[in-house]
Amino acid sequence: MIKVEGHSNLYRDKSTGAIVNCDDLGYEQHLKMIKTQKNKEDEMNKMKNDIEEIKESLSLLIKNLNKT
Repeated sequence: MIKVEGHSNLYRDKSTGAIVNCDDLGYEQHLKMIKTQKNKEDEMNKMKNDIEEIKESLSLLIKNLNKT
């Protein structure tokens, strides 16, 4: 691999000419950010489902109270 001038983490593959990023720390940080975002989305979806269940329960409760 040949170091790309002016870039500390970029290398050119001799056989393919492809540029390869060898920034392991940046990659790990990116994976961590993706996992954190996924966890936030999962938590938000769970809260939405919980709220929907609460709304349905309240609706049933009100219907039952109105019957009596």
